[in-house]
Amino acid sequence: MTNTTWARAFALAVPLMLWNASTSAQASPQAPVRGGTFTYAMAQEPTTLVSFLDTKTDNRNVSAKVTEGLLRYDLKFKPQPLLATAWEVSADGLRYTFTLRKGVKFHDGSDFTSADVRYSILKQKELGPRGRITFANVQAVETPDAHTAVISLAKPAPYLINALSSAETPIVPHQRYGDASPLAHANTNQPIGTGPFVFKEWVKGSHVVLEKNPSYWREGYPYVDRVIFRFIKNAASISAAIEAGEVNAALNVAIADIDRLAKDPKLAVDDTYDAFLNNALFLEFNHNNPILANQKVRYAIAHAIDRNFIANTVYYRRAQVVNSPIPAILTDYYDDSTFNYTVDAAKANALLDEAGYPRKDGQTRFELRLSFLPSADFKRASEYIRASLNRLGIKVEIVDGDLPTFLNRVYKERGFDLNVNGLGRLFDPTVGVQRIYWSDAIKNPIPWVNASHYNNARVDELFRAAAVETDATKRAAQFKEIQQTVGRELPVLPLVTVPSALQVYQKRVHQLNNNVELTAGDWSDLWIAP
Repeated sequence: MTNTTWARAFALAVPLMLWNASTSAQASPQAPVRGGTFTYAMAQEPTTLVSFLDTKTDNRNVSAKVTEGLLRYDLKFKPQPLLATAWEVSADGLRYTFTLRKGVKFHDGSDFTSADVRYSILKQKELGPRGRITFANVQAVETPDAHTAVISLAKPAPYLINALSSAETPIVPHQRYGDASPLAHANTNQPIGTGPFVFKEWVKGSHVVLEKNPSYWREGYPYVDRVIFRFIKNAASISAAIEAGEVNAALNVAIADIDRLAKDPKLAVDDTYDAFLNNALFLEFNHNNPILANQKVRYAIAHAIDRNFIANTVYYRRAQVVNSPIPAILTDYYDDSTFNYTVDAAKANALLDEAGYPRKDGQTRFELRLSFLPSADFKRASEYIRASLNRLGIKVEIVDGDLPTFLNRVYKERGFDLNVNGLGRLFDPTVGVQRIYWSDAIKNPIPWVNASHYNNARVDELFRAAAVETDATKRAAQFKEIQQTVGRELPVLPLVTVPSALQVYQKRVHQLNNNVELTAGDWSDLWIAP
């Protein structure tokens, strides 16, 4: 796509449109009912209630109800107005001009202005785990008046227009943060936003309560009076809660229970694929370990793992095998030609012998530590991987722990050899996939970025080029070369998709999803029938 065509495609000024994101959001012949409390169960408690500088999925799900972004997106990723009512992109792709919605108030009564946009974008550029990549080319955010914000770039960023959602790039009140560090600010746990719901309380280990914003700029919304997020660590207990009617909807239901719950006449299952996050399960190899620095060892491990078993048994046929880090849904960029790692135990054993790791006394070749992102499903996948590698003579110790322990072990102490991780590949490879391989994280470690410590100058160069390339054909070629390279070198083994948006809900719940981000929608349209 040429610069001119690309700019014209996104130079939009459209009215607010309501639309349906899944079967749970289909239009109903009933008139919406106002009032009531919507109770939602989830396993993982957020680490923060605003996804400003921590975009963990559970953080995003709560944050987007309180704190809004400039845009939201329909299922085809077409931008829709939110805090911005209109926008234009210059022909050279270097200036994004946003007209901001007037009369919007933060929950503390202060005015939403362009200064809040400037603060939020620049802090994301400085400190955000994804923002450091998304906004890397941002030179300045100009604020010619209170209702105009202009993002000025040093180089084009063709993915930028799709990165401005409430969950991905929330706009926070700059006056509240002031000069304090945003990483430890009170707003992370007691957020003030412009969204349809106002933060009420967070009882750690139990629940979060949000209440209807009586001054929401979108008149007449939201429908429900109160939202309660209940944190229930055990997936089977979540299933029991939705089945007993203790909650109206649930995320992280035990996958083994889904088929049974779907037969309940009062319940429905929403398994819409999350095309924004494109979450996937990866096995990351620690390249600081000399054993795993040997390419033949990585090949052998790949040939030992039956990814179809993980998809069909660990995830009960609710996942699909992933054959490349870039999502297949991004068809113009996708290339799986070098990810040819079929299950072959004989080949795996031969590769380990060739690598210089014969079985000692006919048994063990070497030992590895396997960590995993805390999750019941990830733990089951890890146990399967351990069993598969044990058959090769690789003794595997699974190291467990909560999320802070995991993050410290993997990204700071590097106390692991193999790591089962869940990563969002997102809506564009520059934003989601680049961080899996980006060597900058070796010198500047940050959670969710290059846990393997892979370092390939050519791959870095291609990612840098693709980040600013506005010619669609050239950009596709760059991403395909990246996939071909990492498929051959295999610093990370893609496993299966992660059904992160799998929800069970009562049929009396309407408009559960109103955003391409599904669980990270704002619930402003949600209502509950009697």
